Amino acid sequence: MTDTTPPRLSNGSHQGDRGHSHGPGHSHGLVDRSITRSRDGVRTVVASLGVLLVTALVQTAMFVVTGSVALLADLIHNFGDALTAIPLGIAFLMRSFVAEKRAGYFVVAVIFVSACVAAVESVSRLIDPQPLDHLGVLAAAGAIGFVGNEIAARVRLRGGRRLNSPALIADGNHARIDGFVSLGVVASAAVVAVGFELGDPLIGLFITLVILRITWQSFQTIKADPGLPPDGAGDEGAHAHSH
Repeated sequence: MTDTTPPRLSNGSHQGDRGHSHGPGHSHGLVDRSITRSRDGVRTVVASLGVLLVTALVQTAMFVVTGSVALLADLIHNFGDALTAIPLGIAFLMRSFVAEKRAGYFVVAVIFVSACVAAVESVSRLIDPQPLDHLGVLAAAGAIGFVGNEIAARVRLRGGRRLNSPALIADGNHARIDGFVSLGVVASAAVVAVGFELGDPLIGLFITLVILRITWQSFQTIKADPGLPPDGAGDEGAHAHSH
């Protein structure tokens, strides 16, 4: 009888087994690529989280000095925007596109809540106006908000396009628009400086409307996402072996 067993290679495996291994180190290209995507996504959200937290903390200190409701609306939104990185980071760690889409909806919910808080504070200040001091500090806080949000936006947008993540792209667009919202704080300082004190809560309401618009746009972006992996990547849990 002729022995048809393929010759063994130097590592002990059969020649016919080349290119497909099993055991504790068993892996496929899809899984490896999903791990790479996961790590890249986590790095992206952690970087943006750090930038926005620093921005919001600096603005908080400036709010204590100025008491501006427009600045309050902006910093509340920046804190909320920073915290949206947490569910996105968890989704990337899980390497789950379904979890990533759900994290996107959480982002939308946080944006909406921040708009509601800003609206309440702005209406309250319209009913009971408060004088503002340290207008130079207020203008500086708005400029800091713009710079912080623009940096976070670039980090998220580049990461979202690189990873084909609609949730991350939506969050990046959100941060970019937030930067221009922060410039509304600079405008608030300007109108109060010329004697129009109601300009601060009115600009706070305008910022609220902009945030609500961001909420709707972000919701539409996430809703349009099919929740499927890009070509060449996939959920590790959904990876099927074919032999």
